[in-house]
Amino acid sequence: MTRASLAHDTVHGPLAHWARVRGDAVALEDDSTGLSFAQLHAAVTQGAQALADAQAPATVFVNEGLSTLLQVVDFLAIIASGRCAAVSDPDWPLATRERVQHSVCTTGAQHNTLPGDTAESPFYIGFTSGSTGMPKGFQRHHRSWTESFQVCVDTFGTAAQTRVLAPGRVSHSLFLFGMLLGLWTGAGAVVQARFSASRALDTLRKGHTPCLVAVPSQLVMMLELAARRALPPITGLSLLLISGARWMRERTPELQALFPQAQVVEFYGASETSFIAWMHADEDAPAQAVGRPFAGVELDIRPPSGTASPSNAGLIYVRSPMLFMDYVGARPDNTAALRDGDWLSVRDMGYLDDHGYLCLVGRENRMLVTQGKNLFPEEVEAALCATGWIAHASVHGLPDPVRGQHVVAVIKPLLTEPGQVLPTALALASSCRDTLEHYKVPKRFFICADWPLTPSGKTDHQALGQMLRQHMSPTEPLTPPCLSPLS
Repeated sequence: MTRASLAHDTVHGPLAHWARVRGDAVALEDDSTGLSFAQLHAAVTQGAQALADAQAPATVFVNEGLSTLLQVVDFLAIIASGRCAAVSDPDWPLATRERVQHSVCTTGAQHNTLPGDTAESPFYIGFTSGSTGMPKGFQRHHRSWTESFQVCVDTFGTAAQTRVLAPGRVSHSLFLFGMLLGLWTGAGAVVQARFSASRALDTLRKGHTPCLVAVPSQLVMMLELAARRALPPITGLSLLLISGARWMRERTPELQALFPQAQVVEFYGASETSFIAWMHADEDAPAQAVGRPFAGVELDIRPPSGTASPSNAGLIYVRSPMLFMDYVGARPDNTAALRDGDWLSVRDMGYLDDHGYLCLVGRENRMLVTQGKNLFPEEVEAALCATGWIAHASVHGLPDPVRGQHVVAVIKPLLTEPGQVLPTALALASSCRDTLEHYKVPKRFFICADWPLTPSGKTDHQALGQMLRQHMSPTEPLTPPCLSPLS
């Protein structure tokens, strides 16, 4: 029986099988510890029994005080006991953690009834940020992830059935997925307690982790470190899966030079949807393209009510067996997914081009209206980062009595050499005009050196918007980090 032909109804289902047939093979490994499949299965079984003996509630939070490796063991023990594992973010303030845990344990999987051990049973509650600052819990059933594992294997072949390096936190669903994919296929996974570009490159160079799951910010750090140290190419990587944010495709040649044997893949999805679309990270691909749908995924582009959007863009609705169950805990807000029967939208807007590619124009709740036209900040941010001068960009609208909103950009310059001269605002605007319509070009630019990121490594646009409003208001005291105008 091959790995790809195995069918399991639950995420933890393959563990017993691999413990029997590959018991001595390394299942999980970090910088200091390794567990074989036999040891992992024994630890999970013991942990599940302890939860049963203690009559633990139906939803149990993973112990975030443990190492990343042991958090994975704890997660598996919780779900193997028939319970639902909730994963909090270690960066939450204490008050937020207490509110979330209280809310989830009273409104998540039924508090006194175990969710069970079937394909449709809830097994995981992760969290995504909301507009109110209160994290939203999203609940998944086993089938939504076992389907995702199988789709990954079916799409990317044997490379997706090799040992996975997932250098991120368990609280980030992308990395948790990578870790569990390696265990589900029987190949195993390598984790990092804290991301280190140096350690990640060292691990990849050993050739024991042919599959890498990463976010763009991690890859940029690896590229920059490899360039500084003039490192030779790493030939042991076969599959690189990129998600979590837009990959800067202009840097794909550098990435391919560093990993010459790797299939470099971007995939688009969300915590609520799993996989939606994928494509090879081709530098010549249309900038807004995010790929063609995965097998089993249906798309429906629906015009948002009351607005006119560019390129026939509308709300992207998805139907697939990989969708989440529902939110738990915090009350849904204007960032919550929209449901229509079997269809789901995470409020991203896009269109299908003539080649069948799904093209993403931006999030509905970030759309600006300037000069009577809709503008998606993501397009302008991509244009700024493509200039070669900008490491990060965040575009916002400020009130304007004539235009409705005028466009401003907060940037973090890409400084590669000591004493490097910053581009002027005029030069940046001129560069934007080469690829953008006039009304989309920012009217003002601000520099933020201490760039805020969300726990998942994405730009914190909400924090930057607050900093911008604070900077523009003469009545509000400035608190670090501050913005400085670019002249």
